[in-house]
Formats: sequence, C-alpha cells, structure tokens
Amino acid sequence: MFERFTKDARAVVRGAVEHRERSGSGSVDPDHLLLALLDRQGSRASFALAALGLAPEERKESVRQALGDARRRAGLSQAEADALAGLGIDVSEIVARVEEVHGVGAMSGDRKDKEWWSSRRVFSRGAKNVLEKSLRIAVARRDRHVGDEHFLLALTILPGVPVAAGDG
Repeated sequence: MFERFTKDARAVVRGAVEHRERSGSGSVDPDHLLLALLDRQGSRASFALAALGLAPEERKESVRQALGDARRRAGLSQAEADALAGLGIDVSEIVARVEEVHGVGAMSGDRKDKEWWSSRRVFSRGAKNVLEKSLRIAVARRDRHVGDEHFLLALTILPGVPVAAGDG
C-alpha cells in the first residue's frame, strides 16, 4: 500500500512515527497522523488546513493540547466527557483518582513500561483505518496515488478524537 503514497503522504507517516516516539506511545494513532499533517507545509493537506484556519501556530497548539487532554482521558473527546457529565459522571475526577494512584497519564494506554515496544513502528487499529480509508478515497476519486489530502479526508469522516480536536 505504501508504494502508492506520494512523497507528502510518506512524510506524514514518518512524522506520525516521530510524534509517537516523542510521546512515548506504544503505537501510531490517528492523532499522531493529525499532528504530522499539521506539521506539513506546502502540501495539499497543508493548504486545506490553512484554509480552515489551522495554519497559525497558536491554532495548531490548541489542537495538540486537545489531543493531549483526550489521551489523558483514555481517548475520550471533550464532547464525550461533557455527555458523561450530563449523566453525573465526572471524567476529570476519575482521571485525577487514577493518576493519583498510578501516575500522570496512566489512562492514556501508553506502554512506557515496555521499552522493547518503543523501537517498533506499530500502527493502532484507528491509524490503520485512516490509512485504509485514505486508499479507498483515492480509488473512489480515481486518483493514481494516495496523498496527504486523502489522510485529511479520512480523518474527517472517521469517528474519533482527531475530528473533535479541531472543534476546540
């Protein structure tokens, strides 16, 4: 599948792997793909993101913050946390209690205790879904190659935190 990726798409995948490594996460997740897309300049996806108002660095930082907050909440978006609050469930209190016992970031699912994982480039099911959906979008559009713009489209139509992070 990667042989069909453009230079920009391959750079996004490499960037996502770098974001995973910096975060200490056990796998490349859709949020790492989004962060790598936000880092790109001069590509089709970067022009689309700029048109949506995500070009200024301060806006990128708010998306990064929203993704980090969601990771601390075990992947729950702010909208999901708000919905649970409507049912009387305080996600912030749950996170605080878990982190009090197990340390900050305990609910993120990162496997910091498994050092041997850090050298592997494992893609989570969500990230694989984004890559697969990107390929399907490119095929449906009769595009010869999968570009970073296809990643952006896939991220917007698949459910999850990366879509909700742009709302913050």
